[in-house]
Amino acid sequence: MKATLAIQRGAPGEVPRVESFEVAFEPGQSVLDGLRALRCEADPSLAFRFSCINANACKECMMLIDGKVDYACTVRLKEGVTALAPLPKKALVRDLVTEIAPPDERLLPRQ
Repeated sequence: MKATLAIQRGAPGEVPRVESFEVAFEPGQSVLDGLRALRCEADPSLAFRFSCINANACKECMMLIDGKVDYACTVRLKEGVTALAPLPKKALVRDLVTEIAPPDERLLPRQ
């Protein structure tokens, strides 16, 4: 089976663009599984965040999935098109990555 991921891409100051990728999947796989396969097999430049191995950092894969804020690790891939975009109202870093730490908690580079 195939699924299509329509991913909003870009960086701050760029005009956002949507790129579509077809990925193979089996029922039960998550959107995150599809993103990881896509990055390994087709486009290693795709930026998204996840930290499933670290329970303290859960919620890192949150993004807009078909217009709703959800976790890529819990939403299941489906046949047809799934639209992915970065979180709204958060500062964009690149592609699906947005700032997640409040400004006063971010590490600043050494001067």
